[in-house]
Amino acid sequence: MDGRRVVLLHGIWMVGATMQWFGARLREAGFVPETFGYHSIVGGPEQAVPQLVEQLRGGGEADIVAHSLGGLIALQALAAHPDLPVTRVVCLGVPLCGSAAASALSDLPVAGRMLGRSAPLLQQGCAVWPQRLQVGMIAGRLPHGLGALFAHFEGEHDGTVSVEETRAAALADHVLVEAGHSGLLFSAEAARHAIDFLRDGHFRH
Repeated sequence: MDGRRVVLLHGIWMVGATMQWFGARLREAGFVPETFGYHSIVGGPEQAVPQLVEQLRGGGEADIVAHSLGGLIALQALAAHPDLPVTRVVCLGVPLCGSAAASALSDLPVAGRMLGRSAPLLQQGCAVWPQRLQVGMIAGRLPHGLGALFAHFEGEHDGTVSVEETRAAALADHVLVEAGHSGLLFSAEAARHAIDFLRDGHFRH
């Protein structure tokens, strides 16, 4: 799988450069990373999904590594266009079952605007994708983040997304790492797991 194209998607309130460190780790491992940048607030999924579809169709076979909201956008695109040339998706702290923190934030008159057009997708999640697709989840369990102030998580969480929100029956594999939500993007452990999944379709637990 070395030399394979990997498209990187950032999360909400972030930009393409946020994925630079992770992309460098993939490049060192022999992959060919490229970034998909999008406007998470003013554009949202309605704008990002067709743009992602266009990028995926334009460069041949690929895999995806996506953080948080980026994972929901990627899976929404793949569910709507099952013929896209993607085999594996690595999710980093993606709330597949919907984000309690986003739902709580949306209930606040002013703070709710911070989620913009991405609010519905974050609240609902996206746990459906083509059966042929292999999706692996890397979830963090260091509670470093402000999301816990809004969501009041009961179980393990990464400060923004709970571990339970990252689980779905259709996942090919699921692994926990010692990282907070944003810390997943700079975690050597998460990068190692991502590389393993991109190569083999499973994590080395």
